[in-house]
Amino acid sequence: MKNLMNITDLAVEEIDELVAVAEDIIANPVKYRDKCRYKKLATLFFEPSTRTRLSFEAAMLELGGSVLGFSEANSSSAVKGESVADTARTVSCYADIIAMRHPKEGAPLVASMAASVPIINAGDGGHNHPTQTLTDLLTIKREKGRLNNLTIGFCGDLKFGRTVHSLIEAMARYTGIRVVLISPDELKLPGYLKKETLDAKGIEYLETTDLSAVMPELDILYMTRVQRERFFNEEDYLRLKDSYILTPAKLENAKSDLAILHPLPRVNEIHTSVDSDPRACYFRQVLNGKFIRMALILKLLEVE
Repeated sequence: MKNLMNITDLAVEEIDELVAVAEDIIANPVKYRDKCRYKKLATLFFEPSTRTRLSFEAAMLELGGSVLGFSEANSSSAVKGESVADTARTVSCYADIIAMRHPKEGAPLVASMAASVPIINAGDGGHNHPTQTLTDLLTIKREKGRLNNLTIGFCGDLKFGRTVHSLIEAMARYTGIRVVLISPDELKLPGYLKKETLDAKGIEYLETTDLSAVMPELDILYMTRVQRERFFNEEDYLRLKDSYILTPAKLENAKSDLAILHPLPRVNEIHTSVDSDPRACYFRQVLNGKFIRMALILKLLEVE
């Protein structure tokens, strides 16, 4: 039995296989309609979520399975002081697979040690969000036709953004990748990621505070929101939150086939007038999230 805690738990070959299965699901949905009949997914969300929770539930329902669970800690026995391990052990009695989101880093890992069914980390604090990374990889593959030989710009909160950290770790394993890091000085990518991932893999990267200057170079622009909940004080948040707002004017010098991604939710870092630009991929990205989670559920449940 296998769990998914971190994108690096998957070999590149396994990622490519999941992407291929997801593309087959998109092409042949009827073939997969009953693959998880009589199987149950439990969604244990100790933290609010719209897209991640609903896409897991939609994924399981489209595979013919069923869903149970809770969407906030207050509606679980956590309020009575039950441990994550005990919750996981208990829910294993009712479900075949568990997707867990938790505000504490490492909580899904603790759960996976106690559970008797596969556990998927659906986000743990500022740490990991591997199914968002799989969603991003499927989107890049579908928009660009490849996962190698790409210049990818990450813009916004690169310090606390778990989606950025995971995608950098994943993309660093492909060939011909160049990374452009666009952020205010206070929100730069942590040094350990530069050292242990970019430098260690020999990935060329550039750090800048100027989005417009590097726009013409980018094949992919990965926008992120500046997250209020990751800040220690309100003044820093208010000062930095509007640093990088993507507008049609800023896209004038961009490539005609640029792919604009965003893990959502957005606040105001992409102006709504960009939504009608064919290069805006973020709502297609949401749909891709359902398909890649379908592929992942099939893999972890070992369904042929």
